Order: sequence, then C-alpha cells, then structure tokens
Amino acid sequence: MKQPLRPVPWLLVDADLAWTHARFSDADPAGNRIPNAVDKVASIAFTVRDAGPWSASVQWRYLGSGALIEDNSVRSNPSLTTNLRIGRKLTRNSELTLDVFNLFDRKVNDIEYFYESQLPGEAAPVADKHVHAAEPRTVRLTLRIGF
Repeated sequence: MKQPLRPVPWLLVDADLAWTHARFSDADPAGNRIPNAVDKVASIAFTVRDAGPWSASVQWRYLGSGALIEDNSVRSNPSLTTNLRIGRKLTRNSELTLDVFNLFDRKVNDIEYFYESQLPGEAAPVADKHVHAAEPRTVRLTLRIGF
C-alpha cells in the first residue's frame, strides 16, 4: 500500500509514475506495438490539510503518447490536465467542496483511435484518427451533510 509523502504535517504529496514497453511477443509483419498502450502515465498531487476549516489540492495528470497502430507510424498526442479542489468544513458533519476539473481548459483528448471510417457521401473509407475530446473546464460544487 502506497503512502503519500508528508514533508510537513499539513502537506501531502502523492505521485504515481508508470513507464511501459508494451509489445506483442510474436513476429507479425504489421508490427509489434500494442495499439492504444501509452508509454508514460504520471499523476502528482499536492494537498493542504488541517489549515483550520480549509483544505485544498491541485493535481496534474499526464498521459503520454502511444502507438495507435502496430507499426508505430501513427501515435496519439500526449495530454496534461490540472484539477483543483477547495474545501471548507462547515460543521463537524458538513463540508462544502468546490472542484474545478481541467482548470486551464486544455484542448486535449481522453482517448484516440486510428481506423477506417466512411461518412455519407464519401466514395471510400478513409483511415484517420478518431478521438474522444476531454471535457472542457467543469465546475462542481458539493455540499456533504452527515447525520
């Protein structure tokens, strides 16, 4: 079980890093890359706690690029997003929290694929990237009341 770093009692630092070398083990003329297996993933968060009734955290999430097809000729774009959370304890059993996801409103993709598709009116299928864009900046306000 991982434990966050606590440089001082009121600050937590939590980091996750992963590097991969995802390859198929058999020989195939198409290539040995595993489509959509990203090469690097990282997350780091700084959380301030026990600052009176207040708490806050900022988290960065990085998804590296990855091969979209077996021969590695088409790759996904890397992405970096930032999330912010500010909380205030109102009573012993209640808390108000403000979350801002994608704080800097980065135009990145959550996932990318590469395959052929054909739109109405096109004479033949076209091989291209297909993406699911990340959500734009989003704000969520939460009131938690415990009984």
